Amino acid sequence: MSSEGATEAKQQKVETPAEGGDANESTDLNESETQKALEDIDGCQNEIDALNEKASEEILKVEQKYNKLRRPFFDKRNELIERIPNFWVTAFVNHPQISAILDQEEEESLHYLKRVEVEEFEDIKSGYKIKFHFKSNPYFTDSVLCKEFHLAPTGDPESKSTQINWKNGMDLAARGQAAANSGNSRKRRHGNKRNFFMWFLDNGDPSADDIAEVIKDDMWPNPLQYYLAPDTEVEENGISDYSDEEDLDESVVVVEDDEGDVEVIEGEEVEEEEIEEEDAEDNKDDAVDKTEEEEEAV
Repeated sequence: MSSEGATEAKQQKVETPAEGGDANESTDLNESETQKALEDIDGCQNEIDALNEKASEEILKVEQKYNKLRRPFFDKRNELIERIPNFWVTAFVNHPQISAILDQEEEESLHYLKRVEVEEFEDIKSGYKIKFHFKSNPYFTDSVLCKEFHLAPTGDPESKSTQINWKNGMDLAARGQAAANSGNSRKRRHGNKRNFFMWFLDNGDPSADDIAEVIKDDMWPNPLQYYLAPDTEVEENGISDYSDEEDLDESVVVVEDDEGDVEVIEGEEVEEEEIEEEDAEDNKDDAVDKTEEEEEAV
């Protein structure tokens, strides 16, 4: 086909829709329908957003109600926990994210931690406090260390911490900072660049405070699961707690036959079977000896 013929074919193909109707009118109609559909979708979305906002308000009221109902049980639980030596330090060490920022000296200091509390404000969305209650200890003079998270007047999250009154030469936060600056963090798990007290005193970016969120939403609701973590892992993995050979029942023997079937035999049964086998061997030997004697006689 010549170039002129091809050009004519293209022109004919483009002009064909015009012969069957007004293409511009059809396009305008489609755009109008699309615009109407978009407006309807936007209206539906506004209704959904309004319901979500209402649901959030209802959920907030329910949370406030049940926070008050849970409070007496949290208090009772704390009283019971104080009867268990080293409960909180054990739970912290067993928690993967909290233990990652604990160094050896801090772990020693947390042996004096007797109570942890999380207090949410009346308006839950506005913030909460984490309180650490300590017994008299060689590290600082404070009996309560508190870290608070709240909304600033601008609506941005803010946090503030109790200023720790360290005893002479016992500033664990300063030691942690010095170790991080020197790159010597061998005593810290996973080589983390901050330790527990550095986290406590750091209020630079409260919106990214993952440790506070872990304590509030994971540790505080059920600390018992982390206190019992090693025992739970042993039970789940099916590992026996008995390690002494003296605890094993030597009177039980497991026997596997040629077909792969397993049979458990008590000790007395084993002894009886051994005696029967010995008698059978003796009878067999006697029969062989008798046969040899008869052959010699012949």
